Amino acid sequence: MKLQPDKSNAPTINAYDRVWIEVNGVRHSQSLSVSSLPDVPTAAWATGQFEALSASDFSPWAQSGAELILFGSGQKLRFAKPQWLQDLIARGVGVETMDTAAACRTYNILASEGRKVVALLLIES
Repeated sequence: MKLQPDKSNAPTINAYDRVWIEVNGVRHSQSLSVSSLPDVPTAAWATGQFEALSASDFSPWAQSGAELILFGSGQKLRFAKPQWLQDLIARGVGVETMDTAAACRTYNILASEGRKVVALLLIES
């Protein structure tokens, strides 16, 4: 009985550091989104400062088709303000907050299981 797919086609986070994240062999030095959804490419996301985040950084993901959003809040754990997440919650999209390193690891696990997951990863400048 086969329980998991042999290989996911989702982008993989290969490595990360305090100031960069490598996705499929490409290093990114600014905050980014990484998605297991087939039509959603890895892209720049947000400003790079937790204090500058707003609902407009999270709201577009409410209609992405993701079942779960992983918010990597930078080097330390900081929770998103509830008003930032209202659109996600209203659409039934789960949100988990963790530091960016933990979000990178968790994304890889969930994406490899075929889950519809988006990681919003803050790299603080």
